[in-house]
Amino acid sequence: MRRTEQQQGLRMLKLRDIWSRWEAGRLSQSEAAEILGMSERTFRRWGRRLEEEGEEGLIDRRLGRASGRAATAGERSEVEELYRRRYAGYTAKHFHETARRDHGLRRGYTWTKTVLQGGGLIEKAPRRGAHRRKRPRRPMAGMMLHQDASKHVWIEGLAPLDLVVTMDDASSEIASMFLVEEEGTASSLRGLAETIASKGLFCALYTDRGSHYFFTPEAGGKVDRSKPTQVGRALGQLGIEHIAAYSPEARGRSERMFRTLQDRLPKELAQAGITDIETANRWIAEVYLPRHNARFMVAPAEPDQAYVACEAHQWRDILCVQETRQAAKDNTVRWKGRTLQIPPSRLRPHFAKATIRIHEYPDASLALFYGPHRIAEFTPDGTPREIAMAA
Repeated sequence: MRRTEQQQGLRMLKLRDIWSRWEAGRLSQSEAAEILGMSERTFRRWGRRLEEEGEEGLIDRRLGRASGRAATAGERSEVEELYRRRYAGYTAKHFHETARRDHGLRRGYTWTKTVLQGGGLIEKAPRRGAHRRKRPRRPMAGMMLHQDASKHVWIEGLAPLDLVVTMDDASSEIASMFLVEEEGTASSLRGLAETIASKGLFCALYTDRGSHYFFTPEAGGKVDRSKPTQVGRALGQLGIEHIAAYSPEARGRSERMFRTLQDRLPKELAQAGITDIETANRWIAEVYLPRHNARFMVAPAEPDQAYVACEAHQWRDILCVQETRQAAKDNTVRWKGRTLQIPPSRLRPHFAKATIRIHEYPDASLALFYGPHRIAEFTPDGTPREIAMAA
């Protein structure tokens, strides 16, 4: 912003006063320059002007001169029209990043925001409330992850869906993110499976006290860790600590992340022309998630990682729903209204009244186990799959 004539006059008075105090030996050159908010070299330059040209030498020679970098009215109009035509509803920051990435905008964020505010396209942000200290991040990636879900109209034209997110506390990197109709045990296990597959085992998981995470005898009370849920059982088997949040404020980092996603993701999905969950999840994983992490990840305090590499066979049969059934006389077990036929096996002549363990995986496929032996596999609709039996 150019200085007004009044500001220029005040500046001249201050410079003249400080210069005279320096000449009188009451201030050193470094002290005088610090008071004026300039370098010693600049102080000497302005002093020479004062001595050689008098007060005329103190006039800012840029006053009344147009900046060579000033934007034209046409450039401002183009930005306003782009916002109206394609990005109405975007925040200034989201629009600025998108315009730089996709439309070759070269101006800075402050310029973009000022143009949009000046054109009445966005409102000025309200003043922030009282400062509250954020909980310090864990210093190393993999020490603690957050998992949470947010119900929102993520895809235009569809009913509200749950977006399930698993995020690293140290860096805000999102390791897994996808849409489901309703969050629950399957979506939680899927998020954990995707995270461990890509990053490895981690130390602790921080979640709310939803019924798929914890059994809570009294609403709002303490969780009962003696009765683990399927998610709690799986975490225990993997050696991952499960931390329960007891207040909304404790999940502040997740809440802030979801505010950002609710503002950005629906607009990006609409721009991509996506109208169904399957396509949305594929696009989120391949396009949006890398872009989001590149923009919002922060560097952890410590460069090392607490993740531990883990092969799929080590966790796949843990990150699933596990229940037992007694086989019927016709060598079948019942599961969610489906009858699963146990195929012939070398392990025993028949399985009538045998205890069979059923595994339901996050993709809804099934497997039957007799002790440690996998004796059958099924697609989500109960169709048998052939498996190779170990000798």
